[in-house]
Amino acid sequence: MMKPITIHSGIAAPLLFANINTDTIIPSREMKRVSKTGFADGLFANMRYLNMERKADPAFILNQPAYRGASVLLTGDNFGCGSSREHAVWALYGFGFKVIVAESFGSIFFDNCITNGVLPVRLSHDTINQFARYVSADPQNRPLAIDLEARTVVAGALTCEFEIPDTARDLLMKGHAPIDVTLERIDAINHHMGEDKKRRPWLYAMADGG
Repeated sequence: MMKPITIHSGIAAPLLFANINTDTIIPSREMKRVSKTGFADGLFANMRYLNMERKADPAFILNQPAYRGASVLLTGDNFGCGSSREHAVWALYGFGFKVIVAESFGSIFFDNCITNGVLPVRLSHDTINQFARYVSADPQNRPLAIDLEARTVVAGALTCEFEIPDTARDLLMKGHAPIDVTLERIDAINHHMGEDKKRRPWLYAMADGG
């Protein structure tokens, strides 16, 4: 089970580019594991590092001390476009990001966020830039607060509402993946299968190799 998200307050890092695709989020050469963990070092690898020896680029925002511990990413339009690789979300989550605020998301990436415990928030270009200016003045002392239950993002005196489908909101607030919703109904499923087996035993005999 994933950690539920209700209210999250954290340091926000502005990476205000449009069309950041999944290969930018995590290049294919970084996808050498078979588990969901261990991808944080590969996050934005082509931007974070100056060479293949992983010498950190001091100009890249996530390498700057002011943004150390960032858990909210502010970014542009069409974030997470490109391939459907779920590793992109795993890398973001492993690095510590709990919330991604963008103008829009690649549709598969958006769904991958929901199923992996990362909250994707859609806000307007102007609002994101307002937030970026606010946090950039003092990143460590000007966090963003995201209230999923109220569907709001708060930065100082600025409060903005966002929309998210009820089903996605409920999954994140419960810390559930879609399979967990199915498993909540396992007794009803087993009952149905038992009754169906009585009505159509020949189907189950075939499935069992009988």
